[in-house]
Amino acid sequence: MKLDIRKILNVTQDQLFDYLKAKPEGFTQVEADQLIEETGPNEITKQEKPHPLIGFVNVLINPFNLVLLVVIAITFINDILIEKSGDYLTLIILSVVVLASTLASFIQDERSSAASEKLLNMVSNTTAVLRDGEFKEIPIDEIVLGDIVRLSAGDIIPADLRIISAKDLFLSQATLTGESLPVEKFVSFDKDQQDQETDYTNLSLMGTNVVSGTGRGIVIRRGDDTYLGSMAQSLGEIKAPNSFEQSISTISKLLMKLMLIMLPIIFLINGVLKKDFVDAFLFALTVAVGLTPEMLPVVLTTGLSRGAINMAKHQTIVKSQSSISTFGEMDILCTDKTGTITQDEIILERYMDVTGEDDMRILRHAYLNSYFQSGLKNLIDLAIIERAESYNMSELLNHYEVVDEIPFDFSRRRMSVVLEDKNGKRQLITKGAVEEILKNSKYIDRNGEVILLDDKTREEA
Repeated sequence: MKLDIRKILNVTQDQLFDYLKAKPEGFTQVEADQLIEETGPNEITKQEKPHPLIGFVNVLINPFNLVLLVVIAITFINDILIEKSGDYLTLIILSVVVLASTLASFIQDERSSAASEKLLNMVSNTTAVLRDGEFKEIPIDEIVLGDIVRLSAGDIIPADLRIISAKDLFLSQATLTGESLPVEKFVSFDKDQQDQETDYTNLSLMGTNVVSGTGRGIVIRRGDDTYLGSMAQSLGEIKAPNSFEQSISTISKLLMKLMLIMLPIIFLINGVLKKDFVDAFLFALTVAVGLTPEMLPVVLTTGLSRGAINMAKHQTIVKSQSSISTFGEMDILCTDKTGTITQDEIILERYMDVTGEDDMRILRHAYLNSYFQSGLKNLIDLAIIERAESYNMSELLNHYEVVDEIPFDFSRRRMSVVLEDKNGKRQLITKGAVEEILKNSKYIDRNGEVILLDDKTREEA
């Protein structure tokens, strides 16, 4: 469905629901299944994997192999057609070299590709969608036009959405624009905005992610019709050669140039001196063959394949053998270690007050904050909840209700929840970096006594 995007962002919400044939309470699962059957899954069309024969030819046609194929042709002309020696040994050796290096690269690439696809199929991305009157986690590819999606910190936007409710909703659009700073999204549409869709204040685009805040959006474009889908179609699958491939290409071109320069020079000099141009031509062909390092492709392929196999032993899939050389060129590798190198788990060891003493009240308030926040619970939140519930603090939940929430944002750099107990007493529980909390605090509770937080205590903390 093609939409006038500015129009669809500017109409009232009632008009929007009518236009998309959607409902504020969401579709039923039966209605959604019918729409998926009619419109297909919410996916961006991927380039089809080429036939294995085409893949083999693509591996075969590389700069070094082309040089060797030229050498094979020269050898065939020299040994078989001109001299008619009947000696096929050189031709067989050269052909085996080309086939061996090509087959090794092809088999390794096919194995890596199959392993990569298997790994991707194990990952299932879901999102919270309003179905049958309640929010349910469903696969992203089952989203339909008019679905209402709930957004919270950490969520990936599953389709192009018009924001219908937002509270301090900040999105990172770095994947689309390269801008590192998040942008805030609102319910209203600014008519004076430029024509760049990434600048529209009430449009969240597929592939971006929620940094902080909460909100809801209604799906207005999906799959190939999204902004990300149009980018993918325009960019295609064109891949620039890496430094290793460029080096191989440069060396191959140099060899070809040497052959083209040396062959006529040797032919002319030898022909003039010996007065036998046929013999001079054969000698020039022999020199051209001798200039070519026939075993170099095998050596390179063997080295790269060995590197890929060693990486596989350490649970790392190498999709392209040429990336092994790029990996070897790195001096420093920076990774997000949590969940990548470690076991994606954090254990809470201590819960200290401003004086560095263990205080159960700190754990209790941290538990209430982490439990009642509406956004995505990170590893620290989960560690706090697990430790608190080991002390049976879950009973506290029956005594409190959430009144309001102030999501994390980049100006406050804190996250707060407002809770009310059964007596009507309200309290604001805030969490954030130690320096931020101390900077915005005036008093501390020390052994039941409320005292002024002075600079000395701040430094000690």
